[in-house]
Amino acid sequence: MSNPRLPWWRNSRGEWWVVGQGVLLAALAFAPARWPWPPPWGALGGRLGTVLLVVGLGLAARAILDLGPNLTAFPKPRRHGVLVQRGIYARARHPIYGGLIVAAIGWALWKTSALHLVLAGALAAYITAKSRVEERYLESRFPEYAGYRARTRRLLPWIL
Repeated sequence: MSNPRLPWWRNSRGEWWVVGQGVLLAALAFAPARWPWPPPWGALGGRLGTVLLVVGLGLAARAILDLGPNLTAFPKPRRHGVLVQRGIYARARHPIYGGLIVAAIGWALWKTSALHLVLAGALAAYITAKSRVEERYLESRFPEYAGYRARTRRLLPWIL
């Protein structure tokens, strides 16, 4: 078990993963739009981006509600947490991450910026790696995790 009294930089709960994710999210949110798309691609991207942004944020919000008191930003599960397999978690193991990726792509399309698409891709790769680390923690903590993993998608219900 991790010691909650250790300083955060010791990474006992996966704090560095959260820092990296925060940096990528901030870069995506505040980067200037670069390499814009010509018409009609800009208008189409903006419309599709709006839809993906709303869908992604909705998925993440639903997953947060379904996770309830088990929610933590860290890859390591809460000490007294349980493995949630109901709600959206019956279909995907990491729907918050999936929602963030969809929302990031939506934001990039809405901004009609190739730079934002690159940042969304970097965030998607980072979150996917973070989910792999989290799965190792979950497997060691919950014996039933292997079966759960075999019957659910990683990030998005019915897709990934």
